[in-house]
Amino acid sequence: MPRYGLIGMPLGHSASKDHFDRLFARLGLEDCHYGLYELSSLDDFGAWFRREGLSGCNVTSPYKQQVIAHLDRLDVSAAAVNAVNCICMEDGSLVGYNTDAPAFQQTLERLMEVQGTVYTQAYILGSGGAAHAVGYALQKLSITHSYVSRTPAQHAGTIGYDSLRSALSVTDKSSRVLIVNATPVGMPSTISQSALPSDFPFGEHITLYDLIYNPSPTLLMRCAAAKGAKVKDGLEMLHLQADLSWQHWSASQAIKKS
Repeated sequence: MPRYGLIGMPLGHSASKDHFDRLFARLGLEDCHYGLYELSSLDDFGAWFRREGLSGCNVTSPYKQQVIAHLDRLDVSAAAVNAVNCICMEDGSLVGYNTDAPAFQQTLERLMEVQGTVYTQAYILGSGGAAHAVGYALQKLSITHSYVSRTPAQHAGTIGYDSLRSALSVTDKSSRVLIVNATPVGMPSTISQSALPSDFPFGEHITLYDLIYNPSPTLLMRCAAAKGAKVKDGLEMLHLQADLSWQHWSASQAIKKS
């Protein structure tokens, strides 16, 4: 029985199992199983992975960057992003991929097509694995972007939230600005919190893309929409990155059987 799953902590919010259960049913793969694995640490991860008999797994917060040290090699995109959200067992080796970046890129391209616009500036809230996947995608799309951190002194190349507010205060309203929330603030454990304050200067020229999909809308999305900003949650991205993960897993299984 091919076994797959999701590792992270916590996982109570995750919709990944439901997505893969539906995918396996649709494909008639009754022998495939997808589980949720809340790991308190990655100690002996390689041994744990093999002991569980996994053929592949997804990775979510807080392990997208930490897990790299436990893998045998990385795909080119995962190495470029320096974050892994998909792991395959290939010829006995653990190989890391990043499907967040192409999933975000494709969903953003669709959004721009629907809106009939191209963003002139983007700001990424956060400095973890999800944030770097977003940055990699924006670079591929040639969209100028900045990382925003609550502790910019500890993260080279980032700006603070006060600097973000100042930058937006002088932005021409004819510009099209994208703000991406790549932090976990707003998830069930922090459902009453927002990554940006209630008085943040949102407007019609701003699109907020919140990678969180549960709950949706988040408090941040509601605040942005109330001030005229366009909003999007992360559910479409979740489904697409999962489908891209399945492509990697099924390809590695096909190689194994040949």
